[in-house]
Amino acid sequence: QVQLVESGGGLVAAGGSLRLSCAASRIIFKTYTMKWYRQAPGKQREEVASITPGGTTNYADSVKGRFPISRDNAKNTAYLQMNSLKPEDTAVYYCSAIHISSGDQYWGQGTQVTVSS
Repeated sequence: QVQLVESGGGLVAAGGSLRLSCAASRIIFKTYTMKWYRQAPGKQREEVASITPGGTTNYADSVKGRFPISRDNAKNTAYLQMNSLKPEDTAVYYCSAIHISSGDQYWGQGTQVTVSS
């Protein structure tokens, strides 16, 4: 059973930073694109950032330049560094792994990020 465990969420003041981690187990990590999504209350889940096994990244316009995504294939871990946080970044953040060939997708349980104004 694939397992993705997020950590690093919490409460932070506007302008602050948080670093989310997503530790993966029971997968061949280097064969998965890693993505971060978020879901704010009353809104649909949206993709925030992604990184391929080779390190190609993509970002939602709302976080471009503020939320660099990275991965450490040796540690089976993906990261989302969140800088210059805004109240509108408040959401549950989810990590997801998508196999590069089959498209099989797995999800973590989510971690709450709350940004106070």
